Amino acid sequence: MNKLSTEERVRVVACLVEGNSIRATVRMTGFSKNTVVKLLVELGAACSEYQDKVFRNLNLNRLQCDEIWQFVGCKEKKATPKLKRKGWGDVWTWTALDAETKLVPCWYVGSRDAYAAFHFMHDHARNGGWRIGSRLEFGRNCRAFEFKLTHYRSASAFDIRPRRRDTPDNSSTP
Repeated sequence: MNKLSTEERVRVVACLVEGNSIRATVRMTGFSKNTVVKLLVELGAACSEYQDKVFRNLNLNRLQCDEIWQFVGCKEKKATPKLKRKGWGDVWTWTALDAETKLVPCWYVGSRDAYAAFHFMHDHARNGGWRIGSRLEFGRNCRAFEFKLTHYRSASAFDIRPRRRDTPDNSSTP
C-alpha cells in the first residue's frame, strides 16, 4: 500500500483546513477520495488524543454551551429503521465555547436526549473543567435540559433531566 509523504499529507490537510470539501481536495491534490478520507480519520483521532492530553484543568471562567443540529444521509422523519441502524438521521453536536479565548474545550456528537447531555457534561468534568465560580451559559435551544451542578468536580454531580414542557422557562437558573 502506498503511503503519503509528510509533504503530501500537509497539502491535503491544508486544503481541508481552508474549508474545501473532500471532493474539491481530491481534484486539487490528485489523490483518491478514499486516501483523503482515511487521512481525515487519522487526523481526527490524533486531534482527539491531543485534546484529551492537553486540555486539562483549564482556567476558563465563562463557558457558552450550545448544540448544533445536522443530519446524516437524510432527516430523521425520512429515515427508515434500517437506515437509522446505519447511523442515518438527526445528529446533534454539543459544544462548550469559552467566551474569552474562543477555545472549545469540550464537544460531543450524539442524540438530543439526557444520555447525550450527561456524556457531554461528564466529558468536560473528567477533564477538570467545572470549578466553583465557573459560569455556564446555555443557548435557547439547550433549554430542553436542566443542568444542575451540585458537587465540585464530580461527574456524578450532574442532575440532568428533560425539562417538562408545561414548566415555565426559568432563564436565570443555570
